[in-house]
Amino acid sequence: MNAIRCTLTAILLTLVLVPSLVHARAPKVDQPAPDFTLSDVAGKRHSLSDFKGKFVVLEWVNYDCPFVRKHYGSGNMQGLQKTYTGKGVVWLSICSSAPEKQGYFENDELKDRMKDLKASPTAYLIDPEGVVGRMYEAKTTPHMFIINPEGVLIYAGGIDNIASTDKDDIKKATNYVKETLDAAMAGKEIAVKGSKPYGCSVKYK
Repeated sequence: MNAIRCTLTAILLTLVLVPSLVHARAPKVDQPAPDFTLSDVAGKRHSLSDFKGKFVVLEWVNYDCPFVRKHYGSGNMQGLQKTYTGKGVVWLSICSSAPEKQGYFENDELKDRMKDLKASPTAYLIDPEGVVGRMYEAKTTPHMFIINPEGVLIYAGGIDNIASTDKDDIKKATNYVKETLDAAMAGKEIAVKGSKPYGCSVKYK
């Protein structure tokens, strides 16, 4: 009887503590970014810790989301990718869409999509179980995170401050990714470290 009581107590404690532990792992600005490992479209595995010593951008992506199409259709996202990877920044596009949900593509279709869009991330990482997306509490596509060379999260939120699907708004918007990277790389204070992300909801499993 005592053994059964102990087992039930352990189960109840697990149910109570697990959500707290998951919440505790959620990334916070000015705190170390959680490490992770995901495979790219070619099957090569990448870990965040592989890029220590570099600035890293995490971009949650879904090419069929109209908010994502705004930034890719205008060339804005690819321009950011090319500009900053050219300066040594690592850019990881992450798809946490589950199979058979919007944004998930099999390898050949994904390669075709990336080629057509001229997407230029360092790697496109696939997170079909949504493990990394939930770890980072990625809510929308796009949802942007920036990590400094010491592995500390220095920005989390929207790509800019105008939540729309209108390409014309891009020129009028304050691009938080650009501002954060430019300031941090120049050793200056970051004006905005967090903002509300906007876009389509991440299509988790």
